[in-house]
Amino acid sequence: MDNSNKKVVKSLFWRLSERIGAQAVTFIVSIILARLLAPEIYGTVSLVMVFIIFFQVFVDSGFGNALIQKKDADNIDFSTVFYFNVIVCLTVYAIMFFMAPFIADFYDNPDLVPIVRVLSLILVTSGVRNVQQAYVSRNMLFKKFFFATIGGTIGSAALGIFLAYSGYGIWALVWQQVFNYIFGTVILWIVVKWRPNFVFSFERLKKLFSFGWKLLVCGLLESFYNSVRSLIIGKKYTEEDLAYYDKGKQFPYIIISNINSSIDSVLLPAMSIEQDNRERIKSMTRRSIRTSTYIMAPMMIGLAICGEIIVKLLLTEKWLGCVLFMQIFCITYMFYPIHSANLNAIKAMGRSDMFLKLEIVKKAIGITAVLITMWISVKAMAYSLLFTTILDSIVNAFPNKKLLNYSWIEQMLDILPNILLAVIMGVLVFFIKWLPIPEIIIFVLQILTGIAIYFGLSAIFRLEMFRYLLDTVKKFVKIKG
Repeated sequence: MDNSNKKVVKSLFWRLSERIGAQAVTFIVSIILARLLAPEIYGTVSLVMVFIIFFQVFVDSGFGNALIQKKDADNIDFSTVFYFNVIVCLTVYAIMFFMAPFIADFYDNPDLVPIVRVLSLILVTSGVRNVQQAYVSRNMLFKKFFFATIGGTIGSAALGIFLAYSGYGIWALVWQQVFNYIFGTVILWIVVKWRPNFVFSFERLKKLFSFGWKLLVCGLLESFYNSVRSLIIGKKYTEEDLAYYDKGKQFPYIIISNINSSIDSVLLPAMSIEQDNRERIKSMTRRSIRTSTYIMAPMMIGLAICGEIIVKLLLTEKWLGCVLFMQIFCITYMFYPIHSANLNAIKAMGRSDMFLKLEIVKKAIGITAVLITMWISVKAMAYSLLFTTILDSIVNAFPNKKLLNYSWIEQMLDILPNILLAVIMGVLVFFIKWLPIPEIIIFVLQILTGIAIYFGLSAIFRLEMFRYLLDTVKKFVKIKG
């Protein structure tokens, strides 16, 4: 294993550790809070987060990816983006502060005004944090990022649980999210030694923006598209419906953010270094797709199969309305490695123009699906995700047939063994639920049986990804030793 591969493996280990640790804490806290708080409270917070997530895209403005992708980015570039982000953050917060009454009127809920103004503090810290994250990613300092994220997550978790037990209701969720960003940013500032210089270059900003503005538009499209369903559900249907929809998304998202996002954050800077070597980028893209799906497919299928038992055991029966949405998101997220790996390859080669064109096509398809299904039901809106996910994977892969000689058909063939193995595992695990034993034992038995079947079949059929991951773990152990 050469030095560059060692660095990628170490970075991936720390990034995965950071995501798994943070999401594990968040998951436990979400279970505690979900048992203490009513679904409508979660729905109310989700109403506000629709707007905050959209405006958060402006805070980054595509500069984070531009700093990572630029070959010779130096402290002048980072300092320039830092000061620009601070100005943007304060401006966006001011907009949200004065928009609060209008947002409350839109939802016919005057209680939202203070919630909007407090939750929007997330935007103030995001500008500082985004530059820090870009610096960490570019230099692959994910070990430091691990401590910052874990510290922030644990600190905000303790605060949220304390406030919930003390009877603060919705404010327990609000302050937990705000302080998660604050704690994490402060700790990251302490452990990462980068500091901005007192310098600002309009020329550097202009060059970075020439790459970043297309990603900004893509981010806005992505944010709007991801938020429009929640916006419509919150307005047209009930806060309880929105709570079930968002909670159903949360469980599979925890897995995808742990694995796919971790690979994503390491893959982009690694690809950017190799941006002039097309064969190398194709190899990395292929490896990313095959590795991610091998890990994620059984998790998504398993979660979909065990969804009802998980909700009953962890959240109580009042949350059973989220099970169907969880299952839909599981199947949808199973295909995300294809999306992200293809898009990372395009970004790494500096083709943000192509990235933007793809996003416009995909979002046109997605919005059309939403406008058709919004009049039917919340379930119909969720089902439309399955249809658009398949189309999106084809759209994302289309440019790489020419750029990398790596077509969508070839990519499907690469992941087919992983998907088939996961489906076989899921079918066999499904029948365990009919055993006349307590549900907690059924759940444990399903997990253990699923793991044994998946890895057992991988070994029997000599699946290449199984051997690759085993070899990677062995090599990593040697590196650490």
